[in-house]
Amino acid sequence: MRSIEQRFVTATEHVTLPGVDVDLLRPRNADDLISEEDFVADERLPYWADLWPSSTILATRLLEEEGRDRSLLELGCGLGLVTIAAMRSGFDVLATDYYEDALRFTRANAWRALGREPRTRLVDWRAVPEDLGTVQRVVAADVLYERRYAVLIASVIAQTLAEQGEALIADPGRVATPDFLRQCERHDLQVVGTEVRPYAAGNNIRQRISIYTLRRA
Repeated sequence: MRSIEQRFVTATEHVTLPGVDVDLLRPRNADDLISEEDFVADERLPYWADLWPSSTILATRLLEEEGRDRSLLELGCGLGLVTIAAMRSGFDVLATDYYEDALRFTRANAWRALGREPRTRLVDWRAVPEDLGTVQRVVAADVLYERRYAVLIASVIAQTLAEQGEALIADPGRVATPDFLRQCERHDLQVVGTEVRPYAAGNNIRQRISIYTLRRA
Protein backbone atom coordinates (compact mmCIF):
# COMPACT_ATOMS: atom_id res chain seq x y z
CA MET A 1 0.00 0.00 0.00
CA ARG A 2 2.73 2.44 0.96
CA SER A 3 4.66 1.74 -2.25
CA ILE A 4 1.57 2.57 -4.31
CA GLU A 5 1.02 5.88 -2.58
CA GLN A 6 4.69 6.72 -3.00
CA ARG A 7 4.57 6.07 -6.76
CA PHE A 8 1.12 7.42 -7.63
CA VAL A 9 -1.03 10.41 -6.92
CA THR A 10 -4.10 8.53 -5.72
CA ALA A 11 -7.77 9.11 -5.09
CA THR A 12 -10.49 6.98 -3.50
CA GLU A 13 -13.68 6.00 -5.30
CA HIS A 14 -16.61 4.81 -3.23
CA VAL A 15 -18.64 1.96 -4.71
CA THR A 16 -21.86 0.66 -3.19
CA LEU A 17 -22.58 -2.98 -3.95
CA PRO A 18 -25.29 -5.24 -2.51
CA GLY A 19 -24.33 -5.91 1.10
CA VAL A 20 -20.94 -4.20 0.95
CA ASP A 21 -19.39 -0.78 0.37
CA VAL A 22 -15.94 -0.64 -1.21
CA ASP A 23 -13.53 2.30 -1.18
CA LEU A 24 -11.30 1.68 -4.18
CA LEU A 25 -7.87 3.22 -4.28
CA ARG A 26 -7.04 4.36 -7.83
CA PRO A 27 -4.70 6.70 -9.68
CA ARG A 28 -6.19 10.19 -9.51
CA ASN A 29 -5.87 10.72 -13.26
CA ALA A 30 -5.47 7.79 -15.66
CA ASP A 31 -4.24 10.13 -18.41
CA ASP A 32 -1.13 10.81 -16.34
CA LEU A 33 -0.16 7.15 -16.83
CA ILE A 34 -0.16 7.18 -20.63
CA SER A 35 3.23 6.10 -21.91
CA GLU A 36 4.24 6.94 -25.46
CA GLU A 37 6.72 4.06 -25.35
CA ASP A 38 4.02 1.56 -24.38
CA PHE A 39 1.65 2.87 -27.04
CA VAL A 40 4.26 2.66 -29.78
CA ALA A 41 5.18 -0.88 -28.72
CA ASP A 42 1.66 -2.36 -28.76
CA GLU A 43 -0.91 0.47 -28.58
CA ARG A 44 -1.16 -0.09 -24.85
CA LEU A 45 -3.22 2.43 -22.86
CA PRO A 46 -3.89 2.40 -19.10
CA TYR A 47 -7.58 1.49 -19.26
CA TRP A 48 -7.04 -0.46 -16.05
CA ALA A 49 -6.79 2.75 -14.01
CA ASP A 50 -10.47 3.71 -14.42
CA LEU A 51 -13.48 2.01 -12.86
CA TRP A 52 -15.83 1.03 -15.70
CA PRO A 53 -19.60 0.49 -15.31
CA SER A 54 -19.29 -3.11 -16.55
CA SER A 55 -17.04 -3.88 -13.57
CA THR A 56 -19.66 -2.66 -11.12
CA ILE A 57 -22.38 -4.69 -12.84
CA LEU A 58 -20.28 -7.87 -12.99
CA ALA A 59 -19.23 -7.44 -9.35
CA THR A 60 -22.90 -7.17 -8.39
CA ARG A 61 -23.67 -10.32 -10.37
CA LEU A 62 -20.93 -12.31 -8.63
CA LEU A 63 -22.12 -11.24 -5.20
CA GLU A 64 -25.37 -13.09 -5.97
CA GLU A 65 -23.50 -16.41 -6.19
CA GLU A 66 -22.04 -18.94 -3.81
CA GLY A 67 -18.50 -19.48 -4.98
CA ARG A 68 -17.21 -21.76 -2.26
CA ASP A 69 -14.80 -24.44 -3.52
CA ARG A 70 -14.88 -23.04 -7.07
CA SER A 71 -11.94 -21.55 -8.93
CA LEU A 72 -12.26 -18.26 -10.81
CA LEU A 73 -9.98 -16.47 -13.27
CA GLU A 74 -10.46 -12.78 -13.98
CA LEU A 75 -9.14 -11.43 -17.27
CA GLY A 76 -8.15 -7.79 -16.94
CA CYS A 77 -8.64 -7.18 -13.22
CA GLY A 78 -7.96 -3.43 -13.35
CA LEU A 79 -8.55 -1.88 -9.93
CA GLY A 80 -9.86 -5.13 -8.48
CA LEU A 81 -13.58 -4.57 -7.89
CA VAL A 82 -14.71 -7.75 -9.65
CA THR A 83 -12.01 -9.76 -7.90
CA ILE A 84 -13.11 -8.37 -4.53
CA ALA A 85 -16.72 -9.37 -5.18
CA ALA A 86 -15.68 -12.85 -6.29
CA MET A 87 -13.52 -13.32 -3.20
CA ARG A 88 -16.36 -12.15 -0.96
CA SER A 89 -18.63 -14.73 -2.60
CA GLY A 90 -16.13 -17.45 -1.73
CA PHE A 91 -14.39 -18.08 -5.06
CA ASP A 92 -10.73 -19.03 -5.16
CA VAL A 93 -9.60 -16.15 -7.38
CA LEU A 94 -6.67 -15.68 -9.71
CA ALA A 95 -6.66 -12.05 -10.87
CA THR A 96 -4.72 -11.33 -14.07
CA ASP A 97 -3.84 -8.24 -16.05
CA TYR A 98 -1.38 -7.00 -18.67
CA TYR A 99 -0.16 -4.25 -16.32
CA GLU A 100 1.83 -5.03 -13.20
CA ASP A 101 0.47 -1.83 -11.65
CA ALA A 102 -3.09 -3.15 -12.05
CA LEU A 103 -2.12 -6.21 -10.06
CA ARG A 104 -0.63 -3.98 -7.35
CA PHE A 105 -3.83 -1.96 -7.05
CA THR A 106 -5.97 -5.11 -7.08
CA ARG A 107 -3.99 -6.62 -4.22
CA ALA A 108 -4.09 -3.35 -2.26
CA ASN A 109 -7.82 -2.85 -2.78
CA ALA A 110 -8.62 -6.43 -1.83
CA TRP A 111 -6.62 -6.00 1.35
CA ARG A 112 -8.43 -2.75 2.13
CA ALA A 113 -11.85 -4.33 1.53
CA LEU A 114 -11.38 -7.87 2.83
CA GLY A 115 -8.16 -8.00 4.81
CA ARG A 116 -6.64 -10.52 2.39
CA GLU A 117 -5.14 -10.56 -1.09
CA PRO A 118 -5.98 -12.66 -4.16
CA ARG A 119 -3.46 -14.57 -6.15
CA THR A 120 -2.35 -12.44 -9.08
CA ARG A 121 -0.45 -13.03 -12.30
CA LEU A 122 0.76 -10.95 -15.21
CA VAL A 123 -0.82 -12.37 -18.38
CA ASP A 124 -0.51 -11.32 -22.01
CA TRP A 125 -3.59 -12.54 -23.94
CA ARG A 126 -1.38 -13.04 -26.99
CA ALA A 127 0.72 -15.64 -25.16
CA VAL A 128 -1.26 -17.21 -22.35
CA PRO A 129 0.93 -19.41 -20.14
CA GLU A 130 0.12 -23.09 -20.52
CA ASP A 131 0.47 -23.62 -16.79
CA LEU A 132 -2.43 -21.26 -16.10
CA GLY A 133 -4.55 -24.40 -16.09
CA THR A 134 -8.35 -24.52 -16.19
CA VAL A 135 -10.93 -23.01 -13.85
CA GLN A 136 -14.62 -23.39 -13.20
CA ARG A 137 -15.37 -19.75 -13.86
CA VAL A 138 -13.74 -17.20 -16.20
CA VAL A 139 -14.91 -13.60 -15.88
CA ALA A 140 -14.09 -10.32 -17.60
CA ALA A 141 -15.61 -6.83 -17.63
CA ASP A 142 -15.38 -4.48 -20.62
CA VAL A 143 -12.42 -6.12 -22.35
CA LEU A 144 -13.68 -5.93 -25.95
CA TYR A 145 -12.82 -2.30 -26.65
CA GLU A 146 -10.41 -3.19 -29.49
CA ARG A 147 -11.37 -5.34 -32.50
CA ARG A 148 -8.24 -7.45 -32.16
CA TYR A 149 -9.34 -8.55 -28.70
CA ALA A 150 -12.27 -10.57 -30.06
CA VAL A 151 -10.01 -13.42 -31.19
CA LEU A 152 -7.74 -13.18 -28.15
CA ILE A 153 -10.44 -13.26 -25.47
CA ALA A 154 -12.32 -16.13 -27.11
CA SER A 155 -9.07 -18.08 -27.32
CA VAL A 156 -8.16 -17.43 -23.67
CA ILE A 157 -11.57 -18.60 -22.50
CA ALA A 158 -11.31 -21.74 -24.63
CA GLN A 159 -7.90 -22.46 -23.12
CA THR A 160 -8.75 -21.85 -19.47
CA LEU A 161 -12.41 -22.85 -19.00
CA ALA A 162 -12.95 -26.24 -17.39
CA GLU A 163 -15.19 -28.77 -19.14
CA GLN A 164 -18.22 -28.02 -16.95
CA GLY A 165 -17.30 -24.40 -16.30
CA GLU A 166 -18.94 -21.12 -17.19
CA ALA A 167 -17.63 -17.78 -18.38
CA LEU A 168 -19.29 -14.46 -17.60
CA ILE A 169 -18.41 -11.56 -19.88
CA ALA A 170 -19.85 -8.14 -19.04
CA ASP A 171 -19.93 -5.72 -21.96
CA PRO A 172 -21.54 -2.33 -22.71
CA GLY A 173 -21.71 -2.91 -26.46
CA ARG A 174 -18.10 -2.49 -27.52
CA VAL A 175 -17.01 -2.66 -31.14
CA ALA A 176 -15.49 -6.14 -30.90
CA THR A 177 -18.47 -7.83 -29.22
CA PRO A 178 -20.20 -9.28 -32.32
CA ASP A 179 -16.94 -10.75 -33.62
CA PHE A 180 -16.11 -12.08 -30.14
CA LEU A 181 -19.38 -14.02 -30.07
CA ARG A 182 -18.59 -15.46 -33.53
CA GLN A 183 -15.12 -16.43 -32.38
CA CYS A 184 -16.61 -18.19 -29.36
CA GLU A 185 -18.69 -20.36 -31.69
CA ARG A 186 -15.52 -21.35 -33.53
CA HIS A 187 -14.07 -22.49 -30.21
CA ASP A 188 -17.23 -24.49 -29.42
CA LEU A 189 -18.23 -21.99 -26.75
CA GLN A 190 -21.97 -21.46 -26.63
CA VAL A 191 -23.86 -18.45 -25.28
CA VAL A 192 -26.41 -20.02 -22.95
CA GLY A 193 -27.75 -16.79 -21.52
CA THR A 194 -27.66 -13.04 -21.97
CA GLU A 195 -28.76 -10.76 -19.18
CA VAL A 196 -29.00 -6.99 -19.62
CA ARG A 197 -28.69 -4.80 -16.55
CA PRO A 198 -28.97 -1.01 -16.36
CA TYR A 199 -26.22 1.14 -14.93
CA ALA A 200 -26.67 4.71 -13.76
CA ALA A 201 -24.32 7.15 -12.05
CA GLY A 202 -24.98 10.81 -11.41
CA ASN A 203 -27.06 12.74 -13.88
CA ASN A 204 -25.22 11.87 -17.08
CA ILE A 205 -24.02 8.26 -17.11
CA ARG A 206 -26.56 5.72 -18.34
CA GLN A 207 -25.57 2.37 -19.82
CA ARG A 208 -27.07 -1.03 -20.42
CA ILE A 209 -24.58 -3.77 -19.65
CA SER A 210 -24.95 -7.22 -21.22
CA ILE A 211 -23.66 -10.21 -19.26
CA TYR A 212 -23.00 -13.16 -21.56
CA THR A 213 -22.88 -16.62 -20.01
CA LEU A 214 -20.76 -19.06 -22.01
CA ARG A 215 -20.34 -22.82 -21.73
CA ARG A 216 -18.63 -25.42 -23.82
CA ALA A 217 -20.98 -26.67 -26.53
